[in-house]
Amino acid sequence: MASTKKAEPKFGEAMAELEEILRRIESEEIDIDELAAQLKNASQLLELCRGKIRRAELEVTQIVQSIDSDEGSEDHEPAVTDGESS
Repeated sequence: MASTKKAEPKFGEAMAELEEILRRIESEEIDIDELAAQLKNASQLLELCRGKIRRAELEVTQIVQSIDSDEGSEDHEPAVTDGESS
């Protein structure tokens, strides 16, 4: 049986959808019968975005730590300033 699981939206797409839901709620375009479903969808999108942000923060932290450890393990020559040579 084929899976009908929808692909996870990109961060920008999820944020745009959240903004649209918020706009519709604020302008009272959403029917009260649809409100609960839209709020549930918004909640899921928020969790998705938070997860993406947490993963990006972790990746950036790991990259910075990797760069820092690479710099710390190399033999550094003194920096050359204007007019100086080694």
